[in-house]
Amino acid sequence: MRLHGSTKIMKVYFDAEFYRRYKKADVRIQKSVDERIRIFRKNPMDPQLNNHPLRKPYQGYRSIDLTADYRAIYKERPQEKEIIAYFTGLGNHKQLYKK
Repeated sequence: MRLHGSTKIMKVYFDAEFYRRYKKADVRIQKSVDERIRIFRKNPMDPQLNNHPLRKPYQGYRSIDLTADYRAIYKERPQEKEIIAYFTGLGNHKQLYKK
């Protein structure tokens, strides 16, 4: 499946840690997550998302912008004839990329 310009709706799954962080987040962050995931499902490469690959230690993962500082991290997983977006990380830069 080709993501760029695709008219198929992307299947999205969330791991338990992502969901836990979502539930603890401020309601404004939750609304941003909901809105951006809706956009992502329609077009994962929408410019609003700033979808981009990550480097070590997240090699193989991608990130989308939720707000100016909040990000969601996911990995694409092929499943039969489609690609699943499996979201694993949610947080601001300090929470996600601290060294």
